[in-house]
Amino acid sequence: MASKAHPGFAAVQNKIEGEGYSKEAAGAILAKKTRAASRAAKAANPRLKRVKTKAKKGGGGQVGKIMSKMMAD
Repeated sequence: MASKAHPGFAAVQNKIEGEGYSKEAAGAILAKKTRAASRAAKAANPRLKRVKTKAKKGGGGQVGKIMSKMMAD
């Protein structure tokens, strides 16, 4: 079964940005979801493994607020 090609990280970030988030926030959301991708997803798209983690500087910051807002909707 052939699967559709990934549209690309920039296209996905633009789609999230179109939902009303800033470019930085959209990138943070995409990075967080990419890091949380399943093993099967990473096997299907090895580029998901390239997203690195960042050291936290005291708390969740804007990503935590955005994710809380998304979960509440």
